[in-house]
Amino acid sequence: MVGSGFTDEETEASEIGLLPHGGVWPALLPRLPLFFKNVAGHYISPFHDIPLKVDSTENLFNMVVEVPRWTNAKMEIATKEPLNPIKQDIKNSKLRYVANIFPHKGYIWNYGALPQTWEDPHRKDKSTDCCGDNDPTDVCEIGSKVLSCGEVIHVKILGILALIDQGETDWKIIAINVNDPEASKFHDIDDVKKYKAGYLEAMLNWFRFYKVPEGKPENQFAFNGEFKNKAFALEVIKSTHECWKTLLMKKCDGGAISCTNVQVCDSPFHCTQEEARSIVELVSSSPNKGSKEEEQVWHFLGK
Repeated sequence: MVGSGFTDEETEASEIGLLPHGGVWPALLPRLPLFFKNVAGHYISPFHDIPLKVDSTENLFNMVVEVPRWTNAKMEIATKEPLNPIKQDIKNSKLRYVANIFPHKGYIWNYGALPQTWEDPHRKDKSTDCCGDNDPTDVCEIGSKVLSCGEVIHVKILGILALIDQGETDWKIIAINVNDPEASKFHDIDDVKKYKAGYLEAMLNWFRFYKVPEGKPENQFAFNGEFKNKAFALEVIKSTHECWKTLLMKKCDGGAISCTNVQVCDSPFHCTQEEARSIVELVSSSPNKGSKEEEQVWHFLGK
């Protein structure tokens, strides 16, 4: 791959030396970081090397699945580590889990991110008047299948929610797996209201309250919590993709973000396949030593 970093090369994920082709490891969490390989067997970054768009189709995008629906472990692309493996977030030396808020269990969708996007913490969004949260753009996949950590799937964009988290814009893309049995019925945010009645309201409440059990205040939203449509979402994606390009070309201050990549050959952060393999080999083979699985309790948050 030469140039812009866009490629049609298929990408997959598998844990190093532990599982077969395409394998993932939700039953073994927390374990080693989940590094990614392409079909040629070369290590890549899921943040920088997987193309944002599947092809020239206007509304077909790649999504990296971080958290399967109904699970609690806060798995995420490690943006500050070379090659950006997926790993469980740690805070105050403890592994992080999302709380169960009645009547929900864990995340109520498959949760992940759009590759090659970045919400710039130094750039104020015109529509929210807040800067970005320094992460790839999040995706809530609302299909019927429970996906696996590390899967890379193709999704249709349906809409977007603007969460304001501690003064930062944290966009939440609403999307559906194109291979979902019901995908043909969904084209825009109104279809979610039509075919999944109550889902968007549940989503809004989930994001509003999910940090309250940690002693934090309720989250706020731009646009009074209104879900914007597909056209609006596509403009946000376009903008965050442009921010990512600026990041990868070292035209802005990325701070601690690791931009190491294998396939964006004109990026100053480009590395060789041999260098990428060396990065992975340096990672410790011992499991994370954090807290055990969080106690599965419901939190009842009455008014």
